[in-house]
Amino acid sequence: MQKSSLRKLHPNIWVVTATSFLTDISSEMLVYLIPLFLANVLGVRTAVIGLIDGVAETTASLLKIYSGALSDKLGERKWLAVIGYAISTIAKPFLYFANSWGWVMAVRFSDRAGKGIRTAPRDALVAASTQSEARGLAFGLHRAGDTAGAFLGIGIAALIIWLTEANGNLLIPQTFRLAVLVSIIPAILGVIVLAAGAREVAPKAGGTGAGQKSSGIRLSLSGMNSRFKAFLFIVVLFTLGNSSDSFIILRAQERGLTVLQTMFMLMTFTAIYTVLSGPLGALSDRIGRRTLIVGGWLAYGLVYLGFALASAGWQIWTLFGLYGVYYAATEGVAKALVADLVPDAQRGTAYGLFNAAIGITALPASLIAGLLWQGVGAWTGFGPAAPFLFGSSLALLASILLWWRVK
Repeated sequence: MQKSSLRKLHPNIWVVTATSFLTDISSEMLVYLIPLFLANVLGVRTAVIGLIDGVAETTASLLKIYSGALSDKLGERKWLAVIGYAISTIAKPFLYFANSWGWVMAVRFSDRAGKGIRTAPRDALVAASTQSEARGLAFGLHRAGDTAGAFLGIGIAALIIWLTEANGNLLIPQTFRLAVLVSIIPAILGVIVLAAGAREVAPKAGGTGAGQKSSGIRLSLSGMNSRFKAFLFIVVLFTLGNSSDSFIILRAQERGLTVLQTMFMLMTFTAIYTVLSGPLGALSDRIGRRTLIVGGWLAYGLVYLGFALASAGWQIWTLFGLYGVYYAATEGVAKALVADLVPDAQRGTAYGLFNAAIGITALPASLIAGLLWQGVGAWTGFGPAAPFLFGSSLALLASILLWWRVK
């Protein structure tokens, strides 16, 4: 990466990157502590934890679709993104007072609603602020800032845990509340940086940008080719077994990892994911998207099988590091495959359908995982291994279907 190329980037890119860096420090300090707070402090069963995570992720995914269309119609990117970041920031302090799972669910819903509102307008602002030949660099820089913030946020959470409970096996309320208070600071700074530093970009001729309105996205499979429809069905099938990572956190604790060790496990995952995302994305250009996604899904299936069979905490730690390979091989590549499967004129609708499919399926996926683990009411479920065996089986089935049906 040449320094001259970085110097030529629009100031908006640096502002948005700084905002995402600060926001992810705040978010990642809490997101992995919340399931431990629910289970260890509030005594909530896994079915409820799955419900909370499912509602939160479904909310974010669906709002991404409509916030993007709204920003097109309004011709505004910056302030819609600022509003989204502000909603998440305002919601966080209420976790300090949470004393029931309903309270946590309300905060998680508000936080993810903010994410859903801001993501598409923010990405549109980045795209509008760059020339096509520098767009990969701009989005790559933004992603680097995002993941660096995540790594630092988990590190700060680990420091707080070390200072408050060291080798504690269960999360205590004091640790969680201190993390909430500290997380508010970078969240507020992120909103200030975006509001003060970013500016709207005038629309390019023939394009849609600030001040130029669009009719928005129409979500319909009508007119889509059979390959894309098959891919969408297979993604739904895979996602149904891809429950929230909260269950991996709880499994690590159940297999003996302390709260502090769990944070170090998460840092291992984040580091591997960050290092491999770029190289594996480039590899998909050479060997094909489908091949890499199938490989990633098979890796996911094996890792989930390992989670089910693991007998010690260090095994969960090792497997979670390998889990980063799955993320790196599939998260961006799946979006690239969507672009490969549909013509340019249909890509807006295709991405809307893709996000909607994942978003809608996230809720039943996490709810099913929670029910399989601890059941509901008098039924105690099938035990901690069950959701991982379920996810592994669906990953294998989805891999076979993707290789067979999507040429």
